[in-house]
Amino acid sequence: MLSFFGKIFAKQPKEEIPPMKKFLIVGLGNIGPKYHNTRHNIGFKVLDHLAEKEGLVFESQKLGDLATYKFKGRTFLLLKPSTYMNLSGKAVNYWLQKEKVPLEHLLVITDDLNLPFGTLRVKTKGSDGGHNGLKDIQSQLGTTQYNRFRFGISDEFTKGRQVDYVLGEWDEEENKKLPERLDKSLEIIRSFGTAGINNTMNTFNGK
Repeated sequence: MLSFFGKIFAKQPKEEIPPMKKFLIVGLGNIGPKYHNTRHNIGFKVLDHLAEKEGLVFESQKLGDLATYKFKGRTFLLLKPSTYMNLSGKAVNYWLQKEKVPLEHLLVITDDLNLPFGTLRVKTKGSDGGHNGLKDIQSQLGTTQYNRFRFGISDEFTKGRQVDYVLGEWDEEENKKLPERLDKSLEIIRSFGTAGINNTMNTFNGK
């Protein structure tokens, strides 16, 4: 028979498990030196900038290079898929499942021709907009309801030159402005994990 104090302790609710604080941040791009400084690789560039600032090291893993970033009690898994842009979804889906990261904790960083250079926009859903990386992610995940961080690269190319433009390197003026835009991009990633997607959109979209 339980004592008086035993009954009290027996009635105490179980300790609540804190909400999951693991996030998967995916930067889209193509592997290989010839793509390193191209506009299409801005997703890689943002994650490389974060790694450089925080002293992180990417390690080759299945379907991509992975680094772990700890910030304010959160764990950010930084992924650069090694599948090439058009098969990005395979890597995204694999690491979501392997690390048991909920879909709402996924953020995909991609270039966007429909936004002026340096414009930063976070969304919770949307079409692929003709972007082959996003198209494959949508196909693999079976939904358009995933968070994406779009980095504007503008559309200042002549007719029929889109591929050359996207796979071309940043020009001199863009290179001057990139460091500040990259720093702002890191703020967005940290905000996504600490303040949530809605606060992040309200704070940074169009800034």
